Amino acid sequence: MTRTIPDSTQLTGWRKSSYSNSDGGSCIEILDNYPSGVPVRDSKNPHGPALIFRAAGWSSFVTALKGGHLLT
Repeated sequence: MTRTIPDSTQLTGWRKSSYSNSDGGSCIEILDNYPSGVPVRDSKNPHGPALIFRAAGWSSFVTALKGGHLLT
């Protein structure tokens, strides 16, 4: 199974992370309701690739991030 989408503009409905700000810093966009996982792309490069994560893996990552377990 392909785990990337070379040109993420092929898909519509992207939403910016709630942690993103309007300063143009490090931001990601997520596509909800994609059938085979959770596509994620760099909002500063919308024509670039998107990575597709398994839903369970993405959920674990978000939970760990919110819990402060991934901070250095």
